[in-house]
Amino acid sequence: MNIKKVGNVILAVKDIDKSIQFYHELIGLPIKNQRRSWVDLGTSGAMLSLHPASLTAQHVGSSIDNGITIGFLVGDVQSAIDELKEKGVRIHRDIVERDAGKNAVILDPDDYLISLFEPNFEDKDQQTGGYHGFTPS
Repeated sequence: MNIKKVGNVILAVKDIDKSIQFYHELIGLPIKNQRRSWVDLGTSGAMLSLHPASLTAQHVGSSIDNGITIGFLVGDVQSAIDELKEKGVRIHRDIVERDAGKNAVILDPDDYLISLFEPNFEDKDQQTGGYHGFTPS
């Protein structure tokens, strides 16, 4: 096996139009590709892909046990949270500050957890540094 990179994170969503509005209009991710039952958002690196959830299977978005959290790097977590609060986005956990940086967690329309992280790393585009303490709980 020769895995080169993460291609996309795929979310099953209850209302694809509401999720497109959240991720595209509120969060600001550009739509890269859109079909009737599949939408890719982002510009480079891994895409965030949305597709309709099953109408019969149980949907559990915000359970810590199911392990689903989407992480976004932001330049200023305080201004991001202020902007999202004005837009009515639900805040799961307000800003906490640790050695690695500042972090807050919001909820999308399906109750998926979204971590907003402002790193203290020298390389502000670094995606990980072992964010100890930045789990959603």
